[in-house]
Amino acid sequence: MSMILMIGIFALVFYLFIYRPQKKQEKETADMRNSIDVGDVIVTVGGIVAMVVKVKGDMVLCETSGNRTKIQIQKWAVSSVLEKANEPEVKEATVVKPAKTKEEKKARKEKKIK
Repeated sequence: MSMILMIGIFALVFYLFIYRPQKKQEKETADMRNSIDVGDVIVTVGGIVAMVVKVKGDMVLCETSGNRTKIQIQKWAVSSVLEKANEPEVKEATVVKPAKTKEEKKARKEKKIK
């Protein structure tokens, strides 16, 4: 009976720590590759950084470097998407700390006036 229990525990650990995370990562990678659009900046598995010009089925036409060299790759060769074309850039908010002394308050007021 204890042998069956140990095999069951081993199977559960295998499922929770190996099989499930791997399937989740495969799903995320497939979603990323299926969401590639024109204008996205991608990195291939070979390390090439390129901008997507055309997407057709499982093929992606990319433009690399300044002289606009075009290469055609398959979607499975896309390692990651660096920059999405349709996403607006998020700018960092500047944090303004409250002035503690009268001199700091006066300096900020003068700065705003200029």
